[in-house]
Amino acid sequence: MAVSSTLVHDSNEDVWNGGGVSPLKASYGKLMMWFFLLSDAFSFSGLLVAYGMIRSSFPAFPEGVTVFSELYWPIPELVFTHFPFTHAHLPLAFVGMMTFILILSSVTMVLAVEAGHRGDKKDVEKWMLWTIFGGICFVGSQAWEWSIFIKGIGGWGANLINNPYGPPAFADLFFFITGFHGTHVTSGIIINIIIFYNTVYGTYEERGSYEMVEKVGLYWHFVDLVWVFVFTFFYLV
Repeated sequence: MAVSSTLVHDSNEDVWNGGGVSPLKASYGKLMMWFFLLSDAFSFSGLLVAYGMIRSSFPAFPEGVTVFSELYWPIPELVFTHFPFTHAHLPLAFVGMMTFILILSSVTMVLAVEAGHRGDKKDVEKWMLWTIFGGICFVGSQAWEWSIFIKGIGGWGANLINNPYGPPAFADLFFFITGFHGTHVTSGIIINIIIFYNTVYGTYEERGSYEMVEKVGLYWHFVDLVWVFVFTFFYLV
């Protein structure tokens, strides 16, 4: 006797229904987010490896020398010394502040996810708003840093062709790597605004789940983690 079965799905059923236990007990949406983040991690890894290989092909900047040359790879702490509204010489202080702001935004995202687990709509709204604010501050700070880098030394600025700080490749990699990351942060801000809007209008309360906040949180934490590597490779090493 032939046996036939029909699997019926509705909007309330688990997408893994009929397929056994969900992998790692994760929902379909979260698993797909992990796949996306893994592929994105390969992109950033390739960029940072390329940076390391290109940098290693140039001799190190001589100790005690203060004049930049295309022959030597510049030391970031001699390039990024500006701080808004001051003429003080503060090596890497501004980029350090940017990093601190982004890490704080990751903390507020954790609090938003935790509030979602409790079903606390007001807290989700509050912490999502702080996360958005932190992201905007970071992108705004990065834009300011770009403007100073482009302005350059004595009005002779850095671009994809010229670079007063050293080899043109230094400027190329700076614009591409930090710009690629900045694009990710900007995308995250836009998505966070959408999540905030949906939270305010009770979309997730109607669904009975704030899992979307958690999925977006994974992306935001990934962006923060990537910046730690970019900061380490480009500014510290």
